Amino acid sequence: MTTRRRQTTMALAAVLIAATGGCQTKDPWAVARPSRTGGQPAAPAPSAAPGFTLVASGDVLPHGTIIERAKADAKGSGYDFRPMLAGVKPVVARADLAICHLETVYGADGDYTGNPTFSSPPQVAEALAATGYDACSTAANHTLDEGVAGIRTTLDALDRAGVRHVGSARTADEANGVTMMRAGSAKVAHLAYTNGTNGSPLPQGQAWAVNLIDPDRIVADARAARAAGADVVVVSLHWGTAWQDAPDAQQVWLSTQLTASATNGRPDVDLILGTHAHVPQPYQKVNGTWVVYGLGDQIADAMVDHQGVQDPRGNESTIGRFAFAPPSHPGGRWEVTKAEFIPQFFDPGSGRVVNLNAGLDQGAAAGGVRDRIRDLVLSRGAAQDGLVMGK
Repeated sequence: MTTRRRQTTMALAAVLIAATGGCQTKDPWAVARPSRTGGQPAAPAPSAAPGFTLVASGDVLPHGTIIERAKADAKGSGYDFRPMLAGVKPVVARADLAICHLETVYGADGDYTGNPTFSSPPQVAEALAATGYDACSTAANHTLDEGVAGIRTTLDALDRAGVRHVGSARTADEANGVTMMRAGSAKVAHLAYTNGTNGSPLPQGQAWAVNLIDPDRIVADARAARAAGADVVVVSLHWGTAWQDAPDAQQVWLSTQLTASATNGRPDVDLILGTHAHVPQPYQKVNGTWVVYGLGDQIADAMVDHQGVQDPRGNESTIGRFAFAPPSHPGGRWEVTKAEFIPQFFDPGSGRVVNLNAGLDQGAAAGGVRDRIRDLVLSRGAAQDGLVMGK
């Protein structure tokens, strides 16, 4: 991909940043989460419904100017990506389980690049943890930009930050393991795969280093996760056609195949989260399972498309939020009882992610972007299946 700095900042940017600074509205999705520092959260009210909430967001893609912004935000002490994500921290931190997508790998010794071969500062992992993310998919087309060394540096940094990961691996044993997390009373398995690595061959003798999309393997992995005790299986897929609003043929076919797969009448996959297209794509319920075809880029510089034209859609994205309830009978499926999307915008001028539906008047320009995202997300009938726009 090719990027360039915007010559002018979108007119809505300053209004958006100012408007999101003091939102104190009560959030019905608020839940008690374990503290990263070891403290215990307050017990939920006795009337609270059982189950858990899951949020997921799109590609974290630090271009060179993004890295420069993080350096400026650190005020002379390394890199600080936390301010970029502060606008969505209230949404992310309140979920029982929060999943991000890391499109790039981390570099070492300050040798960081943003395009076309990415090598990001490891402080990105610290920011993801501080924002409230519990896990990150790491299978992407840029996963091999720094070879196996980049994979190791990336996963080591995520480990230090306390962020779980899946999609790339340092060893065969790690690749063959199941990334299992506790969310409320459920065990949630997270799987991740990519449709390619930008032509970089898999390391000789280490084909397990990056998970490539293979429907048979995905189903086998989902069934293995279920056998290991997973109540819910979430699959992240780095797929689709860049700059295309609608899902492509592979996305439609693969989502249909995966959601149709079942064992003893119980679906093998409970949620599909898509990334890679750089633009928000629709949500759709396929064979009774929610599929997010494309979440969009959560962090990225001003983007230009394949024709070299600046396209603001490259800074638009959504957060998916799903409430899961326990099965009504033993051996049954954990059901999604509430599904929402939250529209976002990353302002390259200020270097901040903005919640476009935070409940404040952010101006006509912001409203237009929010409404465009809403119409696109709902374009494949998701509203009829209960998907709504959240805050």
